[in-house]
Amino acid sequence: MIRITLNVVMAERNIATGELAKKVGITPTNISILKTGKAKAIRFSTLEKICKVLKCQPGDIIKYEDDEQ
Repeated sequence: MIRITLNVVMAERNIATGELAKKVGITPTNISILKTGKAKAIRFSTLEKICKVLKCQPGDIIKYEDDEQ
């Protein structure tokens, strides 16, 4: 299972959904969808922009967890 921890990284960086959305160039709704883990996919270009704004690595916001554990 893929788990999104974008909300954790945003809290650590003290950045609001609207601010991140504006800096990344997507809607606040799309940031919220990512934060809640309801997104089915993410473009690499969007992931790159999020990482640039948050000064993080993709692995900081996307985690893999084995369902069998």
